[in-house]
Parts: sequence; structure tokens; C-alpha cells
Amino acid sequence: MSDLPFELEAPLVPRLRAAADVEGKLVRALEALGPLAGRGVGFVDLPDGVLRDRLDAAGISSVRLPLSSPLVLDVPDESLDAVVTLWTAFRGVAAPDLDEADRVLRPGGRLLVVHDYGRDDVSGLRDPQSPEYRVWSRREGPFLASAGFKIRVVHCFWTFASIEEAQAFLADGFGEAGEAVGAGLKRPRLSWNVAVYHRWRAGLSPEPDPALAAAAG
Repeated sequence: MSDLPFELEAPLVPRLRAAADVEGKLVRALEALGPLAGRGVGFVDLPDGVLRDRLDAAGISSVRLPLSSPLVLDVPDESLDAVVTLWTAFRGVAAPDLDEADRVLRPGGRLLVVHDYGRDDVSGLRDPQSPEYRVWSRREGPFLASAGFKIRVVHCFWTFASIEEAQAFLADGFGEAGEAVGAGLKRPRLSWNVAVYHRWRAGLSPEPDPALAAAAG
């Protein structure tokens, strides 16, 4: 499910959807980096669920695009203002995938790629060597070094009704790792830092660089 950062057994999915980012910070960040409301937006691998409902409530309608590797977006050239991927696509940066996103974006279009960032409670549930938490967010990593991306880190939470509910979910979903994280909770929520890697079409901003404009003047 690309509206969540983890693959979970079916009964656990609605429990995490109900807890993840109840403040709606991720949707607000996507809108700020787009903007997306009232525009043509393609979401890759987005299922029905809480996140989609929040996008709809924010006036962000979407063309739903299937996930594939390499990325193939079944829409015409220059037909979208933004392409958004959530956790499952752009597992790193492949030039053909960037080219495909650029193909479907209009001039001035935006590519927004969401992954976990780490340095939070949720990262205790995943292998600490995961690339999300190491090379992807570094200046020399695949997103920031040469692909034209910048990064916005959104400080979200998984919020539960009680510490006991949080501990039960973590144990059911993540076994010993979840139990260890749950045992350290002092309040019924986990810190969850989400990275939005954002890039203009072809890595080129449509806005002139103020420094260059001043030099030319």
C-alpha cells in the first residue's frame, strides 16, 4: 500500500492508516511544494484510504497511475502539472524513471517523491541500514547529488488513543522490534519524519535565479 511506509497484514492496515499523520502535515507539505490543488496531478500507486480522502478534502484531485519498473505512466506527453510517488516508486533514482516523469510533466511541472527520513521512533521498526535512513538523504546520495532534487523533511507522528493501544499495534505489526519500540513510549504517539524529495521538470526551475538576474541587469 503506497499510502503507508510499510507492507502490513490486511487487518493491520486500517489501524495504521487511522494513526498515521492525523494532523495532515504531509498533505499540507505536498500542497506547499506543488501546488497541487485544482491542478492536474498524477499519483503513482495510490489506493483508496485515509490519505486519498485527505487529498480530496484539500481539493487535490488525482489521476491514479499504476506502479511499474521501469516507470511507465500511461498519460500523454506534457499532460500533468505534478507527479507524486509515495514510498513504493523511486527506490533510488533511475534515469529512465526521471525521463518518464519529465515526459508527462508540463513546463514548470513538479515531481514529488515521498520516503521515510528516519532519526525518529518509527525508524526503530526497520533495518537501520535501509537506504532511506542512510544514503538517500545525504548530499552525495542519488537524490541530492546530481538529479536536481531538494528535500523537505516533514515532522509527523503516528498517534494512538493510548500507550497500550500503540504497544499492541507495534507488537502485532512488527514483532520483537515493535515490542522494543513500544516499551520505550512515554506518550501514545511515535515520531515519524517523512522526506519529500522535490524536483522541477528536468531539474530546471521555471523561475529565474535572482542572483543571475541581478548580474545580468
